[in-house]
Amino acid sequence: MIKNQINVVAFDADDTLWVNELYFQEAEHYFCQLLEDYLPQHAVSQELFKTEMKNLPLYGYGVKGFMLCMVETISRISEGTASFSLVNRAIELGQELLQKPVELLDGVTEVLESLKGNFRLVVATKGDLLDQERKLKKSGLQDYFHHIEIMSDKQPQDYQKLLKHLDCKPENFLMIGNSIKSDILPVLELRGFAAHIPYHTTWAHEQVESNLDHPNFIQLEYLNQLCTLLREV
Repeated sequence: MIKNQINVVAFDADDTLWVNELYFQEAEHYFCQLLEDYLPQHAVSQELFKTEMKNLPLYGYGVKGFMLCMVETISRISEGTASFSLVNRAIELGQELLQKPVELLDGVTEVLESLKGNFRLVVATKGDLLDQERKLKKSGLQDYFHHIEIMSDKQPQDYQKLLKHLDCKPENFLMIGNSIKSDILPVLELRGFAAHIPYHTTWAHEQVESNLDHPNFIQLEYLNQLCTLLREV
Protein backbone atom coordinates (compact mmCIF):
# COMPACT_ATOMS: atom_id res chain seq x y z
CA MET A 1 0.00 0.00 0.00
CA ILE A 2 1.03 3.63 -0.44
CA LYS A 3 1.92 4.14 3.25
CA ASN A 4 4.72 1.59 3.02
CA GLN A 5 6.24 3.29 -0.02
CA ILE A 6 6.17 6.96 0.94
CA ASN A 7 9.06 8.59 2.80
CA VAL A 8 8.57 12.21 1.76
CA VAL A 9 5.26 14.10 1.68
CA ALA A 10 5.45 17.44 -0.11
CA PHE A 11 2.83 20.17 0.04
CA ASP A 12 2.12 22.96 -2.36
CA ALA A 13 1.58 26.20 -0.40
CA ASP A 14 -0.78 28.61 -2.17
CA ASP A 15 -4.38 27.35 -2.07
CA THR A 16 -3.23 24.08 -0.52
CA LEU A 17 -1.98 25.29 2.86
CA TRP A 18 -3.40 28.82 2.78
CA VAL A 19 -5.64 31.17 0.79
CA ASN A 20 -4.02 32.83 -2.23
CA GLU A 21 -5.93 32.92 -5.52
CA LEU A 22 -8.96 34.54 -3.94
CA TYR A 23 -6.84 37.56 -3.02
CA PHE A 24 -5.52 37.81 -6.59
CA GLN A 25 -9.04 37.64 -7.99
CA GLU A 26 -10.20 40.40 -5.66
CA ALA A 27 -7.29 42.60 -6.77
CA GLU A 28 -7.97 41.85 -10.44
CA HIS A 29 -11.65 42.69 -10.02
CA TYR A 30 -10.78 46.09 -8.60
CA PHE A 31 -8.16 46.64 -11.32
CA CYS A 32 -10.75 45.95 -14.01
CA GLN A 33 -13.06 48.49 -12.40
CA LEU A 34 -10.27 51.08 -12.55
CA LEU A 35 -10.06 50.71 -16.33
CA GLU A 36 -13.72 50.47 -17.24
CA ASP A 37 -13.57 53.95 -18.82
CA TYR A 38 -11.38 52.36 -21.50
CA LEU A 39 -12.83 48.86 -21.87
CA PRO A 40 -15.56 46.67 -20.32
CA GLN A 41 -14.33 44.86 -17.24
CA HIS A 42 -14.30 41.40 -18.86
CA ALA A 43 -12.16 42.78 -21.71
CA VAL A 44 -9.70 44.35 -19.24
CA SER A 45 -9.40 40.96 -17.54
CA GLN A 46 -8.61 39.31 -20.88
CA GLU A 47 -5.98 41.93 -21.66
CA LEU A 48 -4.36 41.50 -18.25
CA PHE A 49 -4.22 37.73 -18.69
CA LYS A 50 -2.68 38.18 -22.13
CA THR A 51 0.01 40.40 -20.59
CA GLU A 52 0.68 37.89 -17.81
CA MET A 53 1.14 35.02 -20.24
CA LYS A 54 3.49 37.06 -22.42
CA ASN A 55 5.63 38.04 -19.45
CA LEU A 56 5.59 34.80 -17.49
CA PRO A 57 8.95 33.63 -18.90
CA LEU A 58 10.47 36.99 -17.90
CA TYR A 59 8.93 37.64 -14.50
CA GLY A 60 7.96 34.21 -13.27
CA TYR A 61 5.13 33.74 -10.76
CA GLY A 62 4.12 36.05 -7.94
CA VAL A 63 2.77 39.44 -6.95
CA LYS A 64 5.64 41.53 -8.32
CA GLY A 65 5.16 40.18 -11.82
CA PHE A 66 1.43 40.76 -11.45
CA MET A 67 2.10 44.40 -10.55
CA LEU A 68 4.29 44.95 -13.59
CA CYS A 69 1.65 43.33 -15.80
CA MET A 70 -1.03 45.63 -14.43
CA VAL A 71 1.10 48.68 -15.24
CA GLU A 72 1.83 47.42 -18.76
CA THR A 73 -1.85 46.66 -19.34
CA ILE A 74 -2.81 50.18 -18.26
CA SER A 75 -0.33 51.63 -20.73
CA ARG A 76 -1.53 49.47 -23.60
CA ILE A 77 -5.26 49.86 -23.00
CA SER A 78 -5.03 53.61 -22.51
CA GLU A 79 -2.52 53.99 -25.35
CA GLY A 80 -0.22 55.79 -22.94
CA THR A 81 -2.77 58.36 -21.85
CA ALA A 82 -3.59 57.04 -18.37
CA SER A 83 -2.76 59.25 -15.40
CA PHE A 84 0.01 58.49 -12.95
CA SER A 85 -2.65 58.18 -10.25
CA LEU A 86 -4.07 55.14 -12.08
CA VAL A 87 -0.64 53.53 -12.28
CA ASN A 88 -0.03 54.30 -8.61
CA ARG A 89 -3.32 52.65 -7.68
CA ALA A 90 -2.28 49.50 -9.52
CA ILE A 91 1.00 49.48 -7.60
CA GLU A 92 -0.93 49.93 -4.36
CA LEU A 93 -3.09 46.92 -5.25
CA GLY A 94 0.07 44.83 -5.55
CA GLN A 95 1.47 46.15 -2.28
CA GLU A 96 -1.80 45.33 -0.57
CA LEU A 97 -1.53 41.77 -1.90
CA LEU A 98 1.96 41.48 -0.42
CA GLN A 99 0.60 42.44 3.00
CA LYS A 100 -2.45 40.17 3.09
CA PRO A 101 -2.88 38.02 6.19
CA VAL A 102 -2.07 34.33 5.87
CA GLU A 103 -5.32 32.41 6.28
CA LEU A 104 -4.75 28.70 6.75
CA LEU A 105 -7.16 26.35 5.04
CA ASP A 106 -9.30 23.95 7.05
CA GLY A 107 -7.47 21.03 8.58
CA VAL A 108 -3.92 22.09 7.68
CA THR A 109 -2.48 22.22 11.20
CA GLU A 110 -4.21 18.99 12.25
CA VAL A 111 -2.91 17.11 9.20
CA LEU A 112 0.66 18.34 9.63
CA GLU A 113 0.55 17.46 13.33
CA SER A 114 -0.64 13.94 12.47
CA LEU A 115 2.04 13.33 9.83
CA LYS A 116 5.00 14.95 11.57
CA GLY A 117 7.48 12.37 12.79
CA ASN A 118 6.19 9.66 10.49
CA PHE A 119 7.25 11.26 7.19
CA ARG A 120 9.68 13.90 6.03
CA LEU A 121 7.41 16.87 5.33
CA VAL A 122 8.37 19.35 2.62
CA VAL A 123 6.94 22.54 1.14
CA ALA A 124 7.30 22.61 -2.65
CA THR A 125 5.85 25.85 -3.95
CA LYS A 126 6.52 28.29 -6.75
CA GLY A 127 6.52 32.07 -6.75
CA ASP A 128 8.51 35.02 -5.50
CA LEU A 129 11.13 34.00 -2.92
CA LEU A 130 10.62 36.92 -0.53
CA ASP A 131 6.82 36.74 -0.66
CA GLN A 132 6.67 32.99 -0.11
CA GLU A 133 9.14 33.22 2.76
CA ARG A 134 6.98 35.96 4.30
CA LYS A 135 3.82 33.86 4.03
CA LEU A 136 5.50 30.79 5.48
CA LYS A 137 6.76 32.80 8.44
CA LYS A 138 3.33 34.35 9.03
CA SER A 139 1.67 30.95 8.76
CA GLY A 140 3.49 29.59 11.81
CA LEU A 141 3.99 26.27 10.02
CA GLN A 142 7.77 26.32 9.49
CA ASP A 143 8.59 23.88 12.28
CA TYR A 144 6.56 21.12 10.65
CA PHE A 145 8.79 20.99 7.58
CA HIS A 146 12.08 19.23 6.99
CA HIS A 147 12.75 21.32 3.87
CA ILE A 148 11.32 24.35 2.04
CA GLU A 149 11.68 24.51 -1.75
CA ILE A 150 10.56 27.73 -3.46
CA MET A 151 10.69 26.97 -7.18
CA SER A 152 10.66 29.29 -10.17
CA ASP A 153 8.51 26.73 -11.97
CA LYS A 154 7.12 23.25 -11.48
CA GLN A 155 8.26 21.22 -14.45
CA PRO A 156 9.45 17.59 -14.20
CA GLN A 157 13.08 18.78 -14.12
CA ASP A 158 12.30 21.04 -11.15
CA TYR A 159 10.87 18.11 -9.21
CA GLN A 160 13.81 15.97 -10.28
CA LYS A 161 16.16 18.54 -8.78
CA LEU A 162 14.14 18.52 -5.55
CA LEU A 163 14.18 14.72 -5.36
CA LYS A 164 17.94 14.69 -5.86
CA HIS A 165 18.40 17.24 -3.09
CA LEU A 166 16.23 15.15 -0.76
CA ASP A 167 17.92 11.90 -1.84
CA CYS A 168 14.47 10.52 -2.48
CA LYS A 169 13.35 8.16 -5.24
CA PRO A 170 10.18 9.14 -7.14
CA GLU A 171 8.35 6.04 -5.90
CA ASN A 172 8.93 7.21 -2.31
CA PHE A 173 7.59 10.73 -2.94
CA LEU A 174 4.03 12.04 -2.56
CA MET A 175 3.08 15.53 -3.74
CA ILE A 176 -0.07 17.24 -2.46
CA GLY A 177 -1.58 20.20 -4.28
CA ASN A 178 -4.56 21.94 -5.83
CA SER A 179 -3.13 22.38 -9.35
CA ILE A 180 -3.29 19.42 -11.74
CA LYS A 181 -0.89 21.21 -14.06
CA SER A 182 1.79 22.12 -11.54
CA ASP A 183 1.42 19.71 -8.62
CA ILE A 184 0.20 16.51 -10.24
CA LEU A 185 1.20 15.94 -13.87
CA PRO A 186 4.97 16.62 -13.50
CA VAL A 187 5.22 14.28 -10.52
CA LEU A 188 3.30 11.51 -12.28
CA GLU A 189 5.64 11.89 -15.24
CA LEU A 190 8.51 11.05 -12.91
CA ARG A 191 6.50 8.07 -11.56
CA GLY A 192 6.02 9.66 -8.16
CA PHE A 193 2.71 9.77 -6.31
CA ALA A 194 0.48 12.83 -6.50
CA ALA A 195 -2.71 13.70 -4.62
CA HIS A 196 -5.03 16.40 -5.91
CA ILE A 197 -7.06 18.40 -3.42
CA PRO A 198 -9.20 20.89 -5.36
CA TYR A 199 -9.62 24.50 -4.32
CA HIS A 200 -12.83 26.29 -5.24
CA THR A 201 -11.04 28.77 -7.49
CA THR A 202 -8.00 28.26 -9.72
CA TRP A 203 -6.03 30.66 -11.89
CA ALA A 204 -6.85 30.15 -15.59
CA HIS A 205 -3.20 29.36 -16.38
CA GLU A 206 -3.29 26.40 -13.97
CA GLN A 207 -6.51 24.85 -15.25
CA VAL A 208 -6.33 21.54 -17.13
CA GLU A 209 -9.31 19.95 -18.84
CA SER A 210 -8.67 16.22 -18.61
CA ASN A 211 -9.62 13.11 -16.68
CA LEU A 212 -6.55 11.55 -15.14
CA ASP A 213 -6.10 7.81 -15.25
CA HIS A 214 -2.78 6.93 -13.62
CA PRO A 215 -1.99 4.31 -10.98
CA ASN A 216 -0.10 6.87 -8.87
CA PHE A 217 -2.80 9.54 -8.99
CA ILE A 218 -4.98 10.09 -5.92
CA GLN A 219 -8.07 12.28 -5.89
CA LEU A 220 -9.03 13.63 -2.49
CA GLU A 221 -11.89 15.92 -1.58
CA TYR A 222 -10.49 17.29 1.68
CA LEU A 223 -6.99 17.60 3.07
CA ASN A 224 -7.78 15.59 6.19
CA GLN A 225 -8.44 12.54 3.99
CA LEU A 226 -4.68 12.43 3.53
CA CYS A 227 -4.25 11.11 7.07
CA THR A 228 -6.57 8.19 6.34
CA LEU A 229 -4.74 7.47 3.10
CA LEU A 230 -1.35 7.36 4.78
CA ARG A 231 -2.60 5.19 7.65
CA GLU A 232 -3.68 2.44 5.27
CA VAL A 233 -1.92 -0.88 5.78
